[in-house]
Amino acid sequence: MKKLAGLLLSLLLAVGVLAGCGSAKAPEEPQNKQEKTAEAFPVTMKDASGQEIKIEKEPKRIVSLMPSNTEITYALGLGKKVVGVTKNDTYPEEVKKVEQVGDMNFSVEKVIALKPDLVLAHASAMQSAEEGLKQLRDAGITVVTVNDAASFKETYQSIEMIGKATGANRKAEELVKSMKSDLAAMKEKAESIPEKEEKTVFVEVSPAPDVYTTGKGTFMNEMLEAIHAKNAASAQEGWVKMTEESVIKLNPDAIVTTNGPSSVKDIKKRSGWSGIKAVKNLEVYDVDPDLVTRPGPRLIKGVEELAEKIYPDVFKK
Repeated sequence: MKKLAGLLLSLLLAVGVLAGCGSAKAPEEPQNKQEKTAEAFPVTMKDASGQEIKIEKEPKRIVSLMPSNTEITYALGLGKKVVGVTKNDTYPEEVKKVEQVGDMNFSVEKVIALKPDLVLAHASAMQSAEEGLKQLRDAGITVVTVNDAASFKETYQSIEMIGKATGANRKAEELVKSMKSDLAAMKEKAESIPEKEEKTVFVEVSPAPDVYTTGKGTFMNEMLEAIHAKNAASAQEGWVKMTEESVIKLNPDAIVTTNGPSSVKDIKKRSGWSGIKAVKNLEVYDVDPDLVTRPGPRLIKGVEELAEKIYPDVFKK
């Protein structure tokens, strides 16, 4: 009996120790999560306006005043926190169900009514929206102005800035790393294109009668370089107005338009354009403007679309 009692006591003690270990380990995961959040906030950062912003707590309600900001926020897994966007937001699909606060001229009243604890503004609208943004700050709302990115590098900075402001630093790092990796893969594939086969491409971002193209210092130029295509307007800087005669003289191998499929037909019918190599060889293509002009996570898809249309033999899967 003494042996049996001793054995039972040993078993009870073992169970007690195991139970104690289990109860001690159970809170570890939430505790770690709390520690991570505590480390992330408060956050002090300098935004594109040059102001030093202090964000005390992790934002729970976000209003985005630019489609690129919205796409980045969703890509960081923060879609459920987005309570307000602009009328220009089109992606992702669920953004269409979010309350709209206007366009570039947003409604201060609507934004305040949504009770956000973070507003993501944009440097491109900083001057035109200056008074409205001041009213938001005066109402006690934290406003972070995201940089107006004109390159992949600056887009990565935008993603990192939004990641820091929202506490999604790690996710932002992963997204940037993924984008860099995908772009590097595209560039590596483009290395197989012989220099003598590289095509000169004219990009039409605004149709006739006011034809505008994209020169150096723009996404489209960087995208074309990435796939070993030559920008027909690379001697120009930024967004440039062109005469139809000057485009005919450039005589590009391919023409890319961002104005919809109907623009392809218009280009082919233009007087004097029938002699352009791109028109003669039926190399006039339409691409999604959001993919090639919006500085966000889908820029790589824009590179892929350009590549598949300009060099189908190399890039089409």
